[in-house]
Amino acid sequence: MDNKINKAIADETRFKLFERIGKGEICACELPKFVGTSQPAVSQHLKVLFQADLVKMRKNGVKRLYSISKKGKMVLADISRW
Repeated sequence: MDNKINKAIADETRFKLFERIGKGEICACELPKFVGTSQPAVSQHLKVLFQADLVKMRKNGVKRLYSISKKGKMVLADISRW
């Protein structure tokens, strides 16, 4: 794994978000209650995951829906073998 990916998933909250998004597409609005933090904090974590190309985002009206990227799937598969 490259350094950008390692930094992205090294944070416990980002890793929880990454694992949850890996289970299926989810609205960003649902993630704060999942990790117990504020929407702005979740947005910052999602930005890091997005910049590391681990997740992808699509808009549906005013909602932002996050799903796992192709690279993210490979990273999750690698992690599951640990």
